[in-house]
Amino acid sequence: MPELPEVETVRRGLEQKVNNFIIKKVEVCRDSTVAFPTNKEEFIKGLLNSLIYKWDRRGKYLIAQLKEIQNKNAQFHLENSQNNGFLVVHLRMTGYFKFINNFTPPCKHTRIRFFDKNNNELRYIDVRSFGQMWWIKQGLSPNKIIKGLGSLGPEPFSKEFDANYLKKVISKRTKSIKAILLDQTIVAGIGNIYADESLYSAGISPFREAQTIKKNELIKLKESIVTVLKKSIGSGGTTFSDFRDLEGENGNFGLQTNVYRRTGKECHKCGNLIARQKITGRSTHWCPKCQK
Repeated sequence: MPELPEVETVRRGLEQKVNNFIIKKVEVCRDSTVAFPTNKEEFIKGLLNSLIYKWDRRGKYLIAQLKEIQNKNAQFHLENSQNNGFLVVHLRMTGYFKFINNFTPPCKHTRIRFFDKNNNELRYIDVRSFGQMWWIKQGLSPNKIIKGLGSLGPEPFSKEFDANYLKKVISKRTKSIKAILLDQTIVAGIGNIYADESLYSAGISPFREAQTIKKNELIKLKESIVTVLKKSIGSGGTTFSDFRDLEGENGNFGLQTNVYRRTGKECHKCGNLIARQKITGRSTHWCPKCQK
C-alpha cells in the first residue's frame, strides 16, 4: 500500500500537473470506487464545474479543496467562487492517478475519469479496486463522514509528534513497537516499509514491547522516522509498492532500503544477515545484531 511518502509524491504531482483544472465531465467506470455520496449521480453532479483549487494530504488520504465555478471567465473564478467542499481520495493498495492531455481509451482498470473543458483527463486507475473517493459537500465535515480520516493520529512532521507524545501513548502498551507504528490512530501515514526502515535506523528491535522503550530511544526513533520519510519523499517513494506517480513511474527509494526486502543479505552496518518474520500478519525485516 502506498504510504506517506508515496501519497505526498502524488500530492505534489497533482499540485503541479492539475493546475486550474475545472471539472467539466466525470465518468465513473466502477461504482464501488465512489464511497460517498452513495448515489454516484450525486457524486458526479456535485463535482461538475468545480475548480480543483488545492491539494492537501492527511496520513494516506489525498484531499482536494474545491471551488464552485459559475462564471465561464477563467479570470473571474478565484475572487468570486464559493467553496464546493472536498474531493477525498484513498489510493489503498494499487490506486494511482495519470494526467492525460492526448485522448487515449481507458484501460480495463480505469475506475474514474475527470475531464476539463480542453478534454485534458485526470484518470484514476486501480488494479485491485480497493481505492475509494468521497465528495464531501460544503457544510459537511470530512472527518465525520470518513471514519478513518477522523481517527488519524498526528502527522510525523507535526509539532505534536515528538518523544513526549510517543512516551505518553506507549507507556502502558504491551504491543510491539512495530505494531504501534502501524497504528494510524497513533501516527498517520507510516506503513510496513517505513516502520521497518525507521526502527533499523533507530537501532530498536521491532519486537520490543512498546512500554519498554526508554525516552532517549524514543527521541532517536522520532528523528529516524522523520529522516527516513523525508529521504523517501525526495526519492519519489519506493519501487516496492504498486505506487505510480502522475507520469506512470514508480519511486526509487527501494534501491536504498537497509532492511526491507533484504532478507538474507548482509546488514550495511555490521555484516550480519537481515532476518524476516511476521508481526501481526505483516512481514518484518530487521538486523538481529544492530537492533535491540
